[in-house]
Amino acid sequence: MELKKCLVGLEGLKVRGDLNLEITGIEKNSKEVKKGYLFVAIKGFSVDGHKYIENAIENGANSIMVEEGCDLKSISIPEDVTIIMAKDTREGLAIASSNFYGNPSAKFKLIGVTGTKGKTTTTFMIKEILEKAGKKVGLIGTIATYINGKKIQDSDRTTPESLELQQLFSKMVDEGVEVVVMEVSSQSLKLHRVDGCYFDYVLFTNFSEDHISEKEHPDMQDYFQSKLKLFQMCKTGIVNTDDLHGAKIPGLFPDSNITTYGIDNFANVLAKDITITNSYVDFKVKITDRNERVKTCIPGRFSVYNSLAAICVAQKFGIDPEVIKEALLEVRVPGRSELVSNKKELTIMIDYAHSPESLENILQAVKSYTRGNVISVFGCGGDRDSGKRPIMGEISGRIADYTIITSDNPRTEDKQKIVDQIEEGMKKTKGKYEVIVDRTEAIKKAIKIATKRDIIVLAGKGHEPYQEIDGVKYPFDERIIVNDIISQLEDEEKKKGKKKAKV
Repeated sequence: MELKKCLVGLEGLKVRGDLNLEITGIEKNSKEVKKGYLFVAIKGFSVDGHKYIENAIENGANSIMVEEGCDLKSISIPEDVTIIMAKDTREGLAIASSNFYGNPSAKFKLIGVTGTKGKTTTTFMIKEILEKAGKKVGLIGTIATYINGKKIQDSDRTTPESLELQQLFSKMVDEGVEVVVMEVSSQSLKLHRVDGCYFDYVLFTNFSEDHISEKEHPDMQDYFQSKLKLFQMCKTGIVNTDDLHGAKIPGLFPDSNITTYGIDNFANVLAKDITITNSYVDFKVKITDRNERVKTCIPGRFSVYNSLAAICVAQKFGIDPEVIKEALLEVRVPGRSELVSNKKELTIMIDYAHSPESLENILQAVKSYTRGNVISVFGCGGDRDSGKRPIMGEISGRIADYTIITSDNPRTEDKQKIVDQIEEGMKKTKGKYEVIVDRTEAIKKAIKIATKRDIIVLAGKGHEPYQEIDGVKYPFDERIIVNDIISQLEDEEKKKGKKKAKV
């Protein structure tokens, strides 16, 4: 493709060199650059791509995109290499990538789902409904990427970088995908990852404190404004009217066509007569012109909200109510209120809850239907908002019958420091607790003290099959770990039995 065609839609560019060059690819990683590539230099949080321009040229780049303010005098750039200076190279990468791959998101229906919580479950519900209706569906989100029911790859972030995103979209077009449902994080909106995307429908689940840190959002206002960018990209929206911030969105975008859903407040799609048990929720809702009884096997009040959001999308596609009901009954989401089968027949739930509100929601949900004790096992991630740690400690101390404070993904932070901060909040309550920094040992202790009447909630890790410590991701799949611990405890009991028999 001609370089100038890749730059269509980008304003205020300054150029030195030939824009009629043929480019064979786009890259932001100098190591991946090949002959004839456009190299886009991104100034990241830890690495500045401008330092690797010469490496990219050595590897064959015939054009480079730099950000305004870059000191080109300090870089040796041959005369035959075209230089493009952009106001923001993240935006430049997104638009150029979309152009290079033929604007693939315009070739299918694209649904963007944003919000603090519920994005993953809602996208899986939408995917299940659409597939039941015979649609060819792509899904991009926190857990993995799926194309036509097949998992293509695991995810390392909620929304991929713009270049990877457009590559995935292009692959989906090649595979005949008709609808793509995608989790859209606030970071992806703020950092222009979804610029150049053509959204048909956008959905807002809810908003609460999360992602406030030096590397994410400086404050809640910035966090909310970042999410609102999605509604600037599409005029057909769906919002949760029970959420205080969600309720503001129709007023902020009066020219948009926005459908509302909820439980407590007036909404276009309203749930009534709700039943919540330890294994499912069901409720009544009007779909098209009939009241329907809907059931989903993901317990908790939040599952009603997620189901309503998916129903709103399904109605946009004119899907039959019986198909919607069947799909919601069958949908399962890895790491979201996921019950782990085990030999001891204990109730052990894995949930991705890693913010104050999500932890409170899951603990309150299980507390409402558990006959015995709620045993909470959780930690907080390192290099993230430290302000939420004591808050989460206080929440678990107030709701759970017993809490084991442990590690999550400490990343580059000291594990002990993180648990100490959680414990500060715990001490404000009368809740019983202990601290076991090693997460495996914490899970082991919970299993040892639990009875069949109790529920163990392993919060924070969810679907993640790893634990990140000092920049290294170690294997840590809690489904495997739970059953390994139970097998180990069984072996220990057998050995004790043999010793008693000998005596």
